[in-house]
Amino acid sequence: MQDQLNEPAAPSRVPWNKGKLTGAKPPLRPKHVWSIRTKLQIEGRARDLAMFNLAIDSKLRGCDVIAIRVEDVAAGGYTADRATVRQKKTGRPVRFELSEQTRQAIDDYLKAAKKRPGEFLFTGRRGAGRSMTTRQYARLVSEWIGSVGLDPRLFGTHSLRRTKATLIYRRTGNLRAVQLLLGHTKIESTVRYLGIEVDDALAIAEQVDV
Repeated sequence: MQDQLNEPAAPSRVPWNKGKLTGAKPPLRPKHVWSIRTKLQIEGRARDLAMFNLAIDSKLRGCDVIAIRVEDVAAGGYTADRATVRQKKTGRPVRFELSEQTRQAIDDYLKAAKKRPGEFLFTGRRGAGRSMTTRQYARLVSEWIGSVGLDPRLFGTHSLRRTKATLIYRRTGNLRAVQLLLGHTKIESTVRYLGIEVDDALAIAEQVDV
């Protein structure tokens, strides 16, 4: 009994989120998107610009962004107006649009990196045959956000996923459209994801006269 009392206590494990701010990450504002995009263009970071633009347009989770292959967005050699990707989390396909500036950024990157169908669009340090990891992607997102004066602790990869979806909802009030774009199976998930409050719903209702 005495020996047990004298045994040193086992070191406690440090929580993975120690020192980090947890909870829902807010979307980026249009001015922040423009700032990050401009900075990446000026610095000539073709891969990062293509990845940032694609993440904003696609509204995909980070695990799905890094899993995109060349043929998913540029099967014919040039980036298409629209693409379809099967989500890792749900197994369901989701379609998304690609803006002109995103298509141009991806085309420039494909040419510079000499990417070919069958390859992952974004590869990391593990070699050409393997995709970038979600951790590498998260570090890049933090770097982009910090480079324009924002606190990387307040934003994350989901901020990119939320950005365009939130903007679409605020401009249209069309929850069903946002649900389809995010690939949610239930409208309740979209409501929670966008953080819609009663005041938001009332503001939309006030714009409609019968």
